[in-house]
Amino acid sequence: MEVEYIVIKHRGRSLPLEGVQASIKRLHPRHAVIPILTAKEFSLEAGISGEIKLAEALHKHSFPFEHRVIHDLSLASTTPFQIDSLFLTPFYALVLEVKNIGGRLEFRDNPPQLIRTRETGEVDGFESAAAQVERNGELLEGWLKSKGIYIPIFQAVVLAYPKQILDRAPAKTPVLFPNHVPRYIMELPRKETLLDQKTFNWLAEEFLDRHINYVPRPVCETYNIPRKDIRTGVICLNCGVIGMVKIKRSWRCRSCGFLDHRAHERGVREWFLIMGREMTNKDCREFLGVDMNIASRILCSMDLNSIGSCRYRRYTLDFHKKDL
Repeated sequence: MEVEYIVIKHRGRSLPLEGVQASIKRLHPRHAVIPILTAKEFSLEAGISGEIKLAEALHKHSFPFEHRVIHDLSLASTTPFQIDSLFLTPFYALVLEVKNIGGRLEFRDNPPQLIRTRETGEVDGFESAAAQVERNGELLEGWLKSKGIYIPIFQAVVLAYPKQILDRAPAKTPVLFPNHVPRYIMELPRKETLLDQKTFNWLAEEFLDRHINYVPRPVCETYNIPRKDIRTGVICLNCGVIGMVKIKRSWRCRSCGFLDHRAHERGVREWFLIMGREMTNKDCREFLGVDMNIASRILCSMDLNSIGSCRYRRYTLDFHKKDL
């Protein structure tokens, strides 16, 4: 009997990627940190494409038993931890860690490390994906035990594309390509139902309720970029030029004439991603290029959280509450 494929949490917008891309647009092309940000952008995009590849492979397959799929899950046990994809069943839970690293790959166990050899012969070292997924499995096991849930936890590393050549696999952790994951799932033991329907449904909802939305540190803090290096002004969504002009009920691009009544919302969102966790009226007017009254109207219109009063008021943005 086939059971409907159920995803109870899809992958959301990547705030780290959004912040890096916004910073690249606002820095001078020859700024010293641009190569670092560009490399980070490539790495984040590669990781996301790999996770999408896995999601597509799972979606194409029909499983003959109850299950739930949770993507990009962040929880707190003895320490916070993040799971790329969790495949939950009444028999077990499977933790999947996706890697999209090109070249020839070698997993070393002592000490745990992932070695990548490029076509050029250049060698890079990374944290072992096998050790990472095993640690996440242990943390998930502890999280479940704290709620009185005892089920087997399996782990696997998923290499996003067959172009990734595996020279040496880890000793204990399976390494799979996305299309092989459904078969691996079907081979895992299902002899004993450990979660009844009520508990299974409760646990699936508990994962969603306990998920911790991740908000990265502002880019300027992470990469030690002086705030003065960030070019201010509202960016035109149509042509990319910085410096839209505020007109009645809208913004107009001085370069292409494009009109955008929500341009300030993107600007405020970028400020929080790049500059800091709290914004003042002064920050808003300097970043968007508006006067005090317009800045006040913008900040009051955006459903931001406020701290303090009058001239000492500061604003914060809940990225997962306000999807601009």
